[in-house]
Amino acid sequence: MTSETSQPPAPPVAGSAAARSGRRPGWNKVPEVTLYFWIIKVLCTTVGETAADLLNAKVGLGLTGVSALMSALLAIVLVIQFRTGSYRAGIYWPAVALISVVGTLISDNLTDNVGVPLEASTAVFAIVLAIVFVAWFRRERTLSIHHIDTTGRESFYWLAVLFTFALGTAAGDLVSERLALGYPLSAVLFGLAIATVTVAHFALGLDAVWSFWIAYILTRPLGASLGDYLSQPTGDGGLGLGAVVTSALFLAVVLGLVGYLAVTRRDVTQPQQSARDAG
Repeated sequence: MTSETSQPPAPPVAGSAAARSGRRPGWNKVPEVTLYFWIIKVLCTTVGETAADLLNAKVGLGLTGVSALMSALLAIVLVIQFRTGSYRAGIYWPAVALISVVGTLISDNLTDNVGVPLEASTAVFAIVLAIVFVAWFRRERTLSIHHIDTTGRESFYWLAVLFTFALGTAAGDLVSERLALGYPLSAVLFGLAIATVTVAHFALGLDAVWSFWIAYILTRPLGASLGDYLSQPTGDGGLGLGAVVTSALFLAVVLGLVGYLAVTRRDVTQPQQSARDAG
């Protein structure tokens, strides 16, 4: 397979519907959903999980300190992301990694600092995510990530991503605590759930949009289980690599893949195709 690039489309004509909505026809602010997308997404989740544990336990910032630091960094990166004219791998994926940490910390703060049961937080995050989707659809008439080409759509997108991480954290912790499967079996369980969604989409015709978002939620506990298995002590069911080694290992792979995509642009939505789909 060879990568293809194309010239950016002309800006919308002043006074046109596209200009009034802030839309840039053909521009998409998120990557194509490829195998690279899912690999990096899972790895970002793992890095976020182990990095948060590292800052919390090793550096001594505590849950509140880590939450404040990560939220500030996320705000900075999202400002940069919103200011870019189109998808940039080197900006988009750091935003995903940071939002995975913040989404996880929202759930952890409710559980550890406020004492909200996991059953309640799981239900609340599911309801909030559903509200985001309903509001998004009522405003834009689509939940497709192939047309994140306005500020409004991008705002809904990142809100949805945030609460998928929060929901995935709460639901994953709920399953692991209730079933006590251990890290390897938990990873297998969530991997099978993602495989089921994949089969349902390709073989049974499950809607592509809902297939994507269900899988997106499930990749969070999958990545967390993998990270915990590698980093936790052998006495707790892990391999004992530690948070530092695990974070460095996965971060190196993420940086390598993101660098590769930034150069080859294999995950960039082609402007002409995006414009045809939008019509």
